[in-house]
Amino acid sequence: MKTYKVVGIGNAIVDVISNCDDGFLSTMGIDKGVMQLIEGDRAEFLYEAMQDRWQAPGGSVANTLAGIGNLGLRTAFIGRVRDDGLGRFYADGMVEDGTDFANPPVAAGELPTSRSMIFVSPDGERSMNTYLGISSELGPEDVDPGVAGDAEILFLEGYLYDKPKGKEAFLKAARACRSAGGMAGITLSDPFCVDRHREDFRKLVTELDFVIGNEHEWESLYETDLSAALEQAATESGLIVCTRSGHDVVLVRGEEEARVPVETITPVDATGAGDQFAAGFLYGLSTGQSLEVAGRMGVVAAGEVITHYGARPEADLKALFAEAGLPV
Repeated sequence: MKTYKVVGIGNAIVDVISNCDDGFLSTMGIDKGVMQLIEGDRAEFLYEAMQDRWQAPGGSVANTLAGIGNLGLRTAFIGRVRDDGLGRFYADGMVEDGTDFANPPVAAGELPTSRSMIFVSPDGERSMNTYLGISSELGPEDVDPGVAGDAEILFLEGYLYDKPKGKEAFLKAARACRSAGGMAGITLSDPFCVDRHREDFRKLVTELDFVIGNEHEWESLYETDLSAALEQAATESGLIVCTRSGHDVVLVRGEEEARVPVETITPVDATGAGDQFAAGFLYGLSTGQSLEVAGRMGVVAAGEVITHYGARPEADLKALFAEAGLPV
């Protein structure tokens, strides 16, 4: 038996969240609904411009782990924070959410802990402005093969490919997990991330055990329409998942295919919808559910997180699964 059901590796980012209107986004030069990488000076400027801000441990894969922890499975996170106020806040928050934080805060890091200024507009769209900070230094030396190899499932964050050291860490963790009999998969993260690393990601689709992406990411990956992209992906990967912003989720594994309907919900805050879909889906995958059931679990988890501010679940997801007639 493995110690962990799921181990994630990704950017350890403190989410700093504030409400705003579209006029504010325009005035500040913020692209609505996407994630932009920014430098330290820009991060300080936007931070000071935020009204009634609040913060929470974040990062895509770390949010997914928090959702899986909510469901009662043991998880661990491989990430890098500095031994500063935000770094200690982050590490303590992960532990409080039930996830082992595999790497102690770095005392001598030159860069501060990463943070993302997230502006939530009235329609629930989130516009993320991310300063990677010390997360950009995550490297293979931060990966304990014993932790990665002790996972039934390893979940990798596509954003790590933005830095060569992150890519090396990613590959080291995947090798350790798969050589010990575990499964490794990736979230494509963002269509712009896919654009930057298309060749590498196309290769990963053929090598990893599962790939999760939204419709825009899959279209970017294969530079074609969604139907053609998914048809090609299904022939190349062991398991593919495509979320489609309020439309049916598509899941394909060999000859098995499922389409899971999504209930229309007006979001309070769309932050974390994809992350929590992954949490529900991976819970189903790790507990041996069918694609259809795992997909439904993802939809329920995503539906919960968009009903409140923040990227992590507040309700008992197992109770919501039970209400939906899903196994727990």
